[in-house]
Amino acid sequence: MNKTTRRTFLKLAAVAASSSASRPLTAWTVVDAPSGGTHVKAWRTSGAQRCVPIEAPAWQTGVPTSPMSIRLDPEQRYQQVLGFGAALTDASCYLLEQLDAEKRKALLDECFGPSGLSFSVARTTIGSSDYSLNAYSYDDSESPDPELTHFSIDHDRKYILPLLKEARQTNPELFYFSSPWSPPAWMKAGNSLLGGSMRKHYFAAYAQYFVKFLQGYSVDGVKINAVTVQNEVDTDQDGRMPQALWGQEYEMDFVKSYLGPALQKASLDTKIWILDHNYNLWGRVVDELSDPDVYKYVDGVAWHGYYGPPSSMTRVHDTFPEKNAYWTEGGPDFKAPDYATDWANWSSTFTGILRNWAKCIVSWNLVLDENGKPNIGPFSCGGLLTINSRTRELTRSGQYWAFAHYSKVIQRGASVIASSGDLDKIDHVALQNPDGSHVLILTNTGREETVQCAHRDQSLTVSLPPDSVTTLVW
Repeated sequence: MNKTTRRTFLKLAAVAASSSASRPLTAWTVVDAPSGGTHVKAWRTSGAQRCVPIEAPAWQTGVPTSPMSIRLDPEQRYQQVLGFGAALTDASCYLLEQLDAEKRKALLDECFGPSGLSFSVARTTIGSSDYSLNAYSYDDSESPDPELTHFSIDHDRKYILPLLKEARQTNPELFYFSSPWSPPAWMKAGNSLLGGSMRKHYFAAYAQYFVKFLQGYSVDGVKINAVTVQNEVDTDQDGRMPQALWGQEYEMDFVKSYLGPALQKASLDTKIWILDHNYNLWGRVVDELSDPDVYKYVDGVAWHGYYGPPSSMTRVHDTFPEKNAYWTEGGPDFKAPDYATDWANWSSTFTGILRNWAKCIVSWNLVLDENGKPNIGPFSCGGLLTINSRTRELTRSGQYWAFAHYSKVIQRGASVIASSGDLDKIDHVALQNPDGSHVLILTNTGREETVQCAHRDQSLTVSLPPDSVTTLVW
């Protein structure tokens, strides 16, 4: 993805926090339904409101009479949700480590704790990314080291591993997946971490590099549940940051002949996800999974939304329904004028992702500073939260508030259920949690509207302000 395209996506789909963004997350409040109605809880973000409880509409016996209606069908079920979260990059972990212990614990509780966003998925990096203090790998030997005698995760022991352990202490069910931006420089054409491509004759060594990373992290107390082969396989970012280009045949050969067998031989149950790139590359995914020797090692596909429609995930699902879809990167642009107010656009994005088979939604950097740093790459990404480098004050992005309408109430294992109704500027997605509760999220990116919702033999009416996100739970 080129820089212009990524910035365009960030500007259009990014979300941001309010001017009162330093407030703590508002806890869910039960609002009693009128007599005779089913008990409903409701929460809204709109205008000056940030995830506040509202008087909930009640389910009443009867069918909708308005053309502005949405019908739920809990008998028609789709994928089960793994969870929601963000990336704990080198940059994010470094900034969190700079906070005093009390503030860091409070922030992790807010993001991963049961009284906060309840994040249950997080991405980590295998070596450096563009959001690192400097470019590094775990084997920065000046000469080829195919036996990996210089392999070391000491860099990560300083602040990354302690932070990952603290986050998982906050949520013991936290699912970690990890992505490399670049193999060691000596494995690559050009001998640089910045750009370039992998040399095929180092595939065996690189597979062992993954094994050593997973084993080293495990020994240090952090189990990684899944890995992607490469962050954004189809670009080397013109050498402007740690990155590597992987052609389709290279990724296929690496998975089926090296990485898959290496993980199996090491008795590692780590899942393998391919692609980790944009929707428009769905045809490549179909080609890769059509090889049975690749197929047998792959759990699913990691997707980014910088280019192409989310319906690409459905195209792949329709061809390979046994393979899972995971949305693994997308975050706000700190330079965007609507960084603090674009919750509705992000919620609309999230709805499209869930309605196209994705099992998780993961933001990019959990935290960055007010200048989008630390950053050694060319992009102006913002954090889900911003930590002011001088005052240490937090600003919560609009994407943060959009997440609050999803991650707080959608449990792991929730099933997306059918919801129908083609309404202009109003998006909807419905789920049923393992405990039997239902969730309906309504996003209005247009003018104020009133809609009716039907569930079995009941209906309710809800008013949706412009530029709003409303969540109903019953």
